[in-house]
Amino acid sequence: TTKTTKRCFFQKTIKKGSFEMKNQYSNQSKQHTDDELANTAAKRVDIVKIQMVKDKSLLYKYRAISCPNDGYQLMRQFLGDVDREYLIVLCLNTKNEPTNINCCHIGSINSSIAHPREIFKTAILSNSARIMVGHTHPSGNPEPSEADLVMTARLTEAGEILGIDVLDHIILGDDGFVSLKTGGYM
Repeated sequence: TTKTTKRCFFQKTIKKGSFEMKNQYSNQSKQHTDDELANTAAKRVDIVKIQMVKDKSLLYKYRAISCPNDGYQLMRQFLGDVDREYLIVLCLNTKNEPTNINCCHIGSINSSIAHPREIFKTAILSNSARIMVGHTHPSGNPEPSEADLVMTARLTEAGEILGIDVLDHIILGDDGFVSLKTGGYM
């Protein structure tokens, strides 16, 4: 006996400046015989579960984040003194109460490269309404670089798509911080 199976194909279309994926089934069907199916190696598909694991906790003296300084204080408490660039994400609920904080990337002494998917991962897993991003400048100077501004714009755009507001991007220096929101960069 001969079995007939249909195979569906997904088409990817890349347009200039954006990525668009079209899920279109082709109208073509391919017929396979039992012998062909027997000689084809099967593809194993993993069944997974996703969970976030609490590492430890810290006590935050205020109930909610009400200004950039509140975010800075919590980030400084979490990081302490570090000698390289750390990129952290502070996840907040609808009342601006911090639910968790995560170090999503540790860079070198002068750079940290992270993609929005890593930055939003914890926020998505914890059902956050908004996030505050912060990173250190080991030089001690908290003034934003061009790369900081570009990353912030990308995060804001990604947050709009995901429905997770990016409240602020805080750059921590030796003697203070710069809020990109307050500075008019966002």
